[in-house]
Amino acid sequence: MAFISQAQVTQASLQASGLTCAMCARSVYKNLESLSFIEKIDTDLEKSSFLLSFKEGMEMDADQIRKKVEDAGFSVASLRITVSFTDQQVINDQHLTLNGKVYHFLNIKDQALSGEKSLLLIDKSFLSAKDYKKYASATKMECFKTGVAGACCNKDGISVNTRIYHVTM
Repeated sequence: MAFISQAQVTQASLQASGLTCAMCARSVYKNLESLSFIEKIDTDLEKSSFLLSFKEGMEMDADQIRKKVEDAGFSVASLRITVSFTDQQVINDQHLTLNGKVYHFLNIKDQALSGEKSLLLIDKSFLSAKDYKKYASATKMECFKTGVAGACCNKDGISVNTRIYHVTM
């Protein structure tokens, strides 16, 4: 069963891998600031991380963030998004549609979410290979391997080839 809800993604914490100097971080920063939905970027050079604040009313796109990091010559080591929920039920190994984007929750307790919650994207292109492998046994659904809806997601009314983001708390 898929749930549909409205929630605002307010910010994200991005850790990039491969940064070796301030110029590397600057390259990633310049690429990220070109995204129209980003309002502000704070950089922590010691941790190779970026705190991204999003413009109110605009939808964040994790794949665009990843692409901008890769275009700068680096990769995403982790991407954690902060989502503002209003009494939203989430169920382990189930899909939730938030503002038109589909999220598949893994390794969580079934619960109602209210207030700001931090979600870690656990798709292959948002984690190290080691961390991705750690989550691979959390579901038998094919969408985890591909990042897009397949026959496994039809029961939830999600069209084949719809982008699905896999998250945990």
